[in-house]
Amino acid sequence: MSSKTARISTPIILVNFKTYLEATGEKSFELAKIAEEVARETGICIIVAPQTTDIRRIVGGVDIPVFAQHMDPVGAGAYTGHVTAEAIKEAGASGTLLNHSERRLRLSEIDSAIERAKATGLTSVVCANTAQVSAASSALKPNMVAIEPPELIGTGIAVSKAKPEIITNTVSFIRQIDREIIILCGAGITKGEDVSSALKLGTQGVLVASGVVKAKDRRSALLDLVRAALEKA
Repeated sequence: MSSKTARISTPIILVNFKTYLEATGEKSFELAKIAEEVARETGICIIVAPQTTDIRRIVGGVDIPVFAQHMDPVGAGAYTGHVTAEAIKEAGASGTLLNHSERRLRLSEIDSAIERAKATGLTSVVCANTAQVSAASSALKPNMVAIEPPELIGTGIAVSKAKPEIITNTVSFIRQIDREIIILCGAGITKGEDVSSALKLGTQGVLVASGVVKAKDRRSALLDLVRAALEKA
């Protein structure tokens, strides 16, 4: 089963399904199909990150990048309950989130996980809670860093409005280390204006979850974000 690494371009809308019931099992596939339709209609890169158990089904039915929500820095062997890079790749995913605030890793583990992702051909997105952690993470050479203050996750209060200095500091710190790494912004992203603000502050996309997954009209919610990204593209 092939992954879709070639389809990644900026600006990016990365939708994290988390473990919401609205995006579990058959409903995860339905949401992924909506994301695919919107991506095809608009030309904006939309990446979905479903639960591990839903990856294979989604990859087999949609033509957009599919990422795992987490990957453990271990290889094959006696690691019961862990999720390996090889398993994610075999399921058809093309990338993985790392160090989300709801699934934290130590810095040494992030380093090992990035190296395993590289060796397996997976795109790595390291989530960070502060500008300083973002800078430290970028030095480990992931493909993307996503700045997400945990206190704003799920609040509907966008970091790009509540704490814009975190984004500008993150961009400044990272660009002193790496000019090419893709910088995303998450936490509280629910509206198109949140995307516009994030892009104006120097990011190349957003990481969103409940703002799309739990929306009454998920297609409309996603379109609102995408249209804002199109204006800045």
